Amino acid sequence: MAASAAELDYVHLLTADIAKASGSQPEIKVRNLASFEREYETFELAKGLKDVLDFQADLVIVAIGENVTTPATDAAKAAFAAAFGQLLATLQQAGDPVIFVRSSFWPSPVKDGIMRQVSSDAGAKFVDISALGNDKSYQASAEQDFQHAGVAAHPGDKGMRAIADAIFAAMKAKAGLAGK
Repeated sequence: MAASAAELDYVHLLTADIAKASGSQPEIKVRNLASFEREYETFELAKGLKDVLDFQADLVIVAIGENVTTPATDAAKAAFAAAFGQLLATLQQAGDPVIFVRSSFWPSPVKDGIMRQVSSDAGAKFVDISALGNDKSYQASAEQDFQHAGVAAHPGDKGMRAIADAIFAAMKAKAGLAGK
């Protein structure tokens, strides 16, 4: 949202990292899941994610949380955990991909704790980037002026690079290539 150019968002940076490491350009599909985040209790996964499921990815990166209202009650926490678990299970059924789940950029112990546990239960790798959100140098406002405070608080170019680096490091660790 706040990278200075599309090719500097974490998706494009990570794609470039994968291409460089593998020697070939990966085919990617990017899907905004804000509607799932806002309506996870009623979101129809098979219908709402048909294009993603049909893609049959080898690798899926789930990057949600920022648009989820923090569950305040045990029932709300259970509902989010159940919906998130169903999201991961649905993605796993579409080609049995390796799944990485990225924490929220802005630390949220409740949401991130739920996503961490559900990811572990589902065999997905959880990538905790929450420390980045506490460091204002990773926010877009550290790099340029924005009229909208919400946009300014999103990751800027430095934050996007750090997110891509964290996910790529987790991918290398999963593949047994940590430190390479």
